[in-house]
Amino acid sequence: MEYRRVGRTGLKVSAIALGSWLTLGQAVDDDTAAESIHAAFDLGINYFDTANVYQGGVAERVLGKALKGLPRSAYVLATKAFWPVGDGPNDRGLSRKHLFEQVHQSLRRLGTDYVDIFFCHRYDPETPLEETLRALEDLVRQGKVLYPGVSEWTADQMAQALRLAEARGWDRIAVDQPIYNMLRRDLEREILPLARREGLGLVVFSPLAQGVLTGKYRAGEPAPAGSRGADPRLSRLVQEQLTPEVHAKVQALSNLAAEMGVPMAQLALAWAIRDPAVNSAITGATSVEQVRMNAAAADLRLDASTLSRIDAILAGGAEPAA
Repeated sequence: MEYRRVGRTGLKVSAIALGSWLTLGQAVDDDTAAESIHAAFDLGINYFDTANVYQGGVAERVLGKALKGLPRSAYVLATKAFWPVGDGPNDRGLSRKHLFEQVHQSLRRLGTDYVDIFFCHRYDPETPLEETLRALEDLVRQGKVLYPGVSEWTADQMAQALRLAEARGWDRIAVDQPIYNMLRRDLEREILPLARREGLGLVVFSPLAQGVLTGKYRAGEPAPAGSRGADPRLSRLVQEQLTPEVHAKVQALSNLAAEMGVPMAQLALAWAIRDPAVNSAITGATSVEQVRMNAAAADLRLDASTLSRIDAILAGGAEPAA
């Protein structure tokens, strides 16, 4: 397993991480979840990602229980807050009140004294940025959060937060968690340059585009049983991406992966972490086999010729004729 520094911090995370969105407490039973988490750890995955809203807090409890017994210093644990967790007016957002309450609740569910990374799950236009950053600073000073982070903030929002923290002498945002995959490359326009310029870490989510980039969904065929595309609760996340253009691109990428002798998912993951500025790609898994397949992507190196072929496919849906 390859380990990468998170931005300009001293923290190192595995290039492939294990997340818990839509899996822990939902798609897999607790025993399978524990087996998958332990398999990930044995394979060298040291970064485990969750959030307070995943399955209503169940994901945090399942993850915390599975990690119990492993050396706390041996893994990196991240959680988040922003989305509503109740019907009250203060049960959401990035206010000082909500952040303090949610960090404490997450710590109890996770069974730990601190989280390595705490992400502001989205930007909150209703809370002054200074209030949010000061709350994060206080949580860091209390030792409950080691590194502050954000998720799905714009480059301008992050730049403003960085300048404000520097002006106040507070800990800066250390890491951003944006969506990034072969079909969603918005990160490359503004966020990636900001990360390089400011030494901001990047740990990306949805590197397989909800399974679309595994090649399992075929044009004109029903979604495979047990997949997210076949789950009535989750099918929209998959189906809205499956345009004829996307099907064509995925088919061409699947052909390339077959030529290389690797699973399509490994090719997509290796592509997502091809730039060292991307410190880790957060994957989901419903079995030990998936964990092993995902972890192996850290060892797959894509040469310039392969990357050029991928760019051609993503630009037009198929490789140009020889």
